[in-house]
Amino acid sequence: MQLLLCFDRTRPRTQPSRCSISAKRYLTSSSNRRVLLPQVHRRRPSLPAQTKQEPSLAETLRRDEARRNHIIGRSVRQMAVQSPNNGVVVPAELGYSVDSLEYVVTVGFGTPAVPQTVLIDSGSDFAWIQCKPCGSGNCDPQKDPMFDPRKSSTYTPIPCNSDACRSISYNEGNGCTEDSACGFTLSYADGSNSAGVYSSDKLTLAPGVTVDGFRFGCAHGQGGRDDMSDGLIGLGNSPESLVSQASPSNSGGAFSYCLPPTASSAGFLALGVPSDMSGFAFTPMHPSDHIAVFYKVTLTGISVAGRPLDVPPSAFPHGGFGMIVDSGTVITWLPAAPYAALRAAFRRAMAAYPLAAPIHPVDTCYNLTGYDGNVTVPGVAMTFLGGATVELDNPSGILVEGCLAFAGVRPDIHGNGVIGNVNQRGFEVLYDTKQLRVGFRAEAC
Repeated sequence: MQLLLCFDRTRPRTQPSRCSISAKRYLTSSSNRRVLLPQVHRRRPSLPAQTKQEPSLAETLRRDEARRNHIIGRSVRQMAVQSPNNGVVVPAELGYSVDSLEYVVTVGFGTPAVPQTVLIDSGSDFAWIQCKPCGSGNCDPQKDPMFDPRKSSTYTPIPCNSDACRSISYNEGNGCTEDSACGFTLSYADGSNSAGVYSSDKLTLAPGVTVDGFRFGCAHGQGGRDDMSDGLIGLGNSPESLVSQASPSNSGGAFSYCLPPTASSAGFLALGVPSDMSGFAFTPMHPSDHIAVFYKVTLTGISVAGRPLDVPPSAFPHGGFGMIVDSGTVITWLPAAPYAALRAAFRRAMAAYPLAAPIHPVDTCYNLTGYDGNVTVPGVAMTFLGGATVELDNPSGILVEGCLAFAGVRPDIHGNGVIGNVNQRGFEVLYDTKQLRVGFRAEAC
């Protein structure tokens, strides 16, 4: 069975979506037993007005760069924080972009189920939501009423002397608290943080589809975030992620998602192997330098307007460059030489349009005011090990607010690159951990 979490962001009720669901109700397909769950863009029109000013693209990219640097740093160093007992890794990930490039699902925590709108992130494995009691100033504003574990008949704090607690106790601040409950503390490089009690409760993904004893952080202290989400669910490749905890009965060690290319199109998150595998271009999934949470592929080439970039073979060492596929990073980070060639080719193809001031770290931005949508954006394609070629959705998978959604890694920084979520728009991205491959299927949402 494949569990499909699907959303329709702004489509009128009278217009059917690709997933054929309403954005406010669950449906079950009897033909393939797929369970559909609404997933919405974080800035959908029905969200309440935010109490804090939304950050600029520059602020989003600043946080994005911090996340990317942290990922690269983790991917190249030894796992000094690995648990000596069972090897389970729960990394302290960075804060997440709060621009409209992040996506959320609404799931239910506890019994009775309380709807919570949470970020989904393939570059993280730990799940957490804000919980009561949370004093004034200790937690951030959020979309939904805060979860109160005291009202759930299935809620259980994880004891500090349990294996589940010991598996995360290497993180700073994690371990036993005064009341013998397992505590957790997550500190992010951008200054945000989350702390509380490591817990378990029933997670409802759709009516009748639950994960009993789902382990997550019940945060009673939260700070530094600039979004209105209720928390986060990680999809990373580790035992703590939703994918692992839902296996094998639901997901079977695989999941996929499609991030919508426009504000009016539908997307989804799916747990499990699709029943129809046609249309996917597959590339091998590689271990990510001792860090289990990340999913890594090998980039072997890039083309602009149908022409391969003119870069020396040394630009892709060992026949390719390792790239971490991450739904929580906004833009794509490339080695310095391929990025320089990409930028030059893209600028030549866009010579008819005036350049705008760069927004660090992106340096190829355009002033497209007055063109009324009559802009011809050159196609960009990425080729991976095994010959899988991905033609990026044009223009939504290439430009973000008029800027080329790529940046170059400084030559003195070594490690993996990152494929951001802008480049993934419109594709069903399948992470098949059993077959050790990543698949891309175009025009999936």
